Amino acid sequence: MKKLTAVLLTLSVTMAMLLAGCGSGSTNTMVDSDSGSANTAAVGSGEAAPAEEEENYDTGDASLDDPRNADNIGDNELLVLSFGTSFNDSRRLNIGAIERDLEKAFPDYSVRRGFTANIVIDHIQNRDGVKIDDVDEAMNRAVDNNVKNLVIQPTHLMNGLEYQELEEQVAQYADAFDKIAIGKPLLTSEDDFKRVEQALVDWTSEYDDGETAICFMGHGTEAESNEVYQKMQDLLTADGHDNYFVGTVEASPSLEDVLAKVKAGSYKRVVLEPLMVVAGDHANNDMAGEEEDSWKTTFEDAGYEVTCLLRGLGENEAIRQIYVEHAQAAMDSLNQ
Repeated sequence: MKKLTAVLLTLSVTMAMLLAGCGSGSTNTMVDSDSGSANTAAVGSGEAAPAEEEENYDTGDASLDDPRNADNIGDNELLVLSFGTSFNDSRRLNIGAIERDLEKAFPDYSVRRGFTANIVIDHIQNRDGVKIDDVDEAMNRAVDNNVKNLVIQPTHLMNGLEYQELEEQVAQYADAFDKIAIGKPLLTSEDDFKRVEQALVDWTSEYDDGETAICFMGHGTEAESNEVYQKMQDLLTADGHDNYFVGTVEASPSLEDVLAKVKAGSYKRVVLEPLMVVAGDHANNDMAGEEEDSWKTTFEDAGYEVTCLLRGLGENEAIRQIYVEHAQAAMDSLNQ
């Protein structure tokens, strides 16, 4: 059996403990339960299961996005696997942007797309008539096209349960290719954390006026890998970014934890931004929604002027470059 090359840098004991748990999205990113049920399958990506009822909002023009499900792949394929999002504009501006950067960086590889969340795939197809491959469909497409060298780059935020399950799923196809490798998630090494921290600070520098609390909302998970959020908070604080705060929708630090820290300062304004690969359901509703329990409403009720930045991490060029480098490391491993 040909060896499946999973490209993971040697981590310190601390990082191993931090990243041993669940990972996107989910999204992006991601499933935080062994069952992988739809209502828990969004850690990191920023996408929750679409509601069954008809949407009363516009997510953008699906025709502007490339589902990347064409054949005629050639010998070399770079398969980008994401949790997915049914928000069309966010899909194009975040996942699509990562794919385009990878395509530009590796012209000898055909870039294709796969989503891990079938409920998102079905929702997009039923609503917009656009078909996106799930993992098995994407893998079988590569097999049917006689791909020889397959590199898989997930857009997961962390190395958690979904990433590990993805490795196991992909391993079942290892014999079908001459060589196969899997790139690392976004937050893997210590350097990854530092670079993401700097990207977040640079991205929000215009709001850093001493009177504004800048708050990032992640998804969160009950698994051990949830500690990546606290690690990011600790890095920001240690580097003097005392007005930067990290919280989660589903775990800790919670909204209540973040609110208490903001109240402890003398801030007049609050900026909210998702710490997720895409700005999907969680960003639009849990963070920026008008419901009484949303982050926006909670901070407004506390007396703050609130600005919501509805953009996913995939819109940040520095973040995308990390994915490019992880894919490069995976390609390099093919020749080892």
